[in-house]
Parts: sequence; structure tokens; C-alpha cells
Amino acid sequence: MEKIKIVQIGVTHEHADGKMYALKKLPDVFDLVGYVDDREFSTTPRTYSRDYVTPYEGVPQLSLEEALNYPGLQATVVEVPNNELVPIALRCMERNLAMHMDKPAGEDLDLYKELLDGCAARNLPFQMGFMFRGNPAFQFCISAIRQKWLGEIFQLEADMNHSYGNDDYHEYVGKFPGGLMYILGCHLIDFVISALGCPENVIPILKSAPGMPNHIKNNCTAILEYPNAVAILKSCSREIGCTAQRRMKIAGTNGSISFSPLERFDGQPVELTLQLREAAGNLPAGKHLLCFPMPEDRYTEQLRELAAMIKGECKSSYTYQHDYLVHHITLISSGINDPNTLRR
Repeated sequence: MEKIKIVQIGVTHEHADGKMYALKKLPDVFDLVGYVDDREFSTTPRTYSRDYVTPYEGVPQLSLEEALNYPGLQATVVEVPNNELVPIALRCMERNLAMHMDKPAGEDLDLYKELLDGCAARNLPFQMGFMFRGNPAFQFCISAIRQKWLGEIFQLEADMNHSYGNDDYHEYVGKFPGGLMYILGCHLIDFVISALGCPENVIPILKSAPGMPNHIKNNCTAILEYPNAVAILKSCSREIGCTAQRRMKIAGTNGSISFSPLERFDGQPVELTLQLREAAGNLPAGKHLLCFPMPEDRYTEQLRELAAMIKGECKSSYTYQHDYLVHHITLISSGINDPNTLRR
């Protein structure tokens, strides 16, 4: 089958560079026809100063209208600022374009539902850019939970803490009422919903770290309550050790899983400790150290799946309904939507 004509719309999303590098690694799959520099039209908060040149060298620059009307275009990667993702994606949907759209899906849940419903009605491949979907350790955890290897889950704790960013970055964070839970916590929420399903209740706790103005919510926690379990998700930008200290702990009646860091791209595997009270799956009771080689980046395998979806070779690993629920929980966890909306 011919290569898929694709364009990247946006260079200012935090993950835009990573998507462009991943697209460039797949010349046998995609015909990368160009990119759009959203600094020409975007007006909502975007991240601190970055290199907006190097990742796009050798790729034609197009205007937004040129991109959306490019002859034979089949797909887009939407990488504009967070609160412009859905409006741009709607324009892509109206042109029947398959798409990969980054996170989070805006502060208007109804508008996001309009996008998802439109994609479903048109049978359009749609893919959210949650970065742990291609992480083998996370996929193992989902499988182990679903297959009851750990028995009944009663506790899950995970964080997206880091120590990167300067004053400009924190001012950027402060422009979102949900702060770091909205920007980063959504990655963990996608995982928890995949593993445990819809919670009964969500409790958002949005704080400012010591020394930060009150409007900068960079010390955030969300508690997701289940009938017999609690998931505690955290995101703070003041932990020493940066992303290498991010951690996961899952506990159930038959065992537990723990690992840190959550991902690495230094050629070393992610090491996961699994403890079993009784044998489960193909593993005996006891303590096990499992090693999961990481892919070379977060997004290449996701984009390969998008291509397969476009070609009709597979369906998405995630339903439109799942993506909607994840964002519903994200908005509640971010203090943007009322927790009571979960029970309506």
C-alpha cells in the first residue's frame, strides 16, 4: 500500500518535537508532506522557550489552510497548545482526516465529545497521545491487573513528579486552573482507567508548592475511589531527581508491583519488581525482577498503530468511550468539572 500522506499541525505543544522525530523515523510508512507553525495563529497558553527549528529541518512548512487542503492528505498529528487541540482537531475531523491528537483534550468536555462523536460517526481513526500507551511495563501492569494476577487491587500509587522548568514554565502552569494535574496527571489517569475502569468518586487536591504563588498549582494530587480500592496520583514540579524518580506501586490481595523510573531511554530496561503470594500466570509464588526493554522513543509504535488503523489492518487499542471517560476524570481531577458529574 502507498505511504500515508500526513502533516503535523503545531510545533509548540510540549510533545511536538517528539512526534516530529518519530514521524521522521517512519519514512517507509508515512509521506510527511509538511508541518504548520502554530505560532502564526495560536493565542492560548503555550510552553516556555524551546528550539522550534531543528526538529523540523528538511520538512516543508505550510500554512494551516494549505495543510488542511493538501491534495490526498490522509492524516494529521495535532500538536498545538493544549486548549487549542480540540478546535483544530474538529477542523481535521470535518475533512475526514485520521488523526493523532496530543493531550489534554481541552477544558470543555462537551466540545471534546463533539469531536469523538464526529470521529465515531465517520469511522475515523483517532488516537490520543498519552505517552505510557507504548510503555511495555505499563502494558504488563494493565494485563496483570485485568487477569487478576495480583488478586483484588486495593491500592495504586503513581506520580509524574519532576524538577525541570524555570520561572517561565511555572507561569505557564499557572495559566491552567488544573495546573500539573491537567497537564501531566492525565497520562496516569489514562493508565488507571485502562486498568481499573471508572471510579466511584474523584477527589482533586490542587496545591502550590512552597515558594510558589497561589495561582500556580504545581503540587497536585487526585484520589480516585473504587469500591475496595484507592488510586492516588500525584504531579509536582519540585521533586529533586527529575523524571528519573517517578514511581509506581500497585498492591492487591495476591501480590504487588513496584518500579521506578517509569521509563528510560538510555538503552537500559525498566526493571519491575513483582511479588506474588501464590503462583499466577506462568510465574511461581515469590519475588521476581522483570525487565522491560524500552522502545527507542515514546511515540513510534503509536504512530505505527495509527498507520495500521488507517489501512484497516487493526482497530484502535482504545475506544472513543475510553478516551471520553479519561478526559472526564482528568477534568474532575483538575478541579475544572464537578465530581458530581461523574454520577449523572
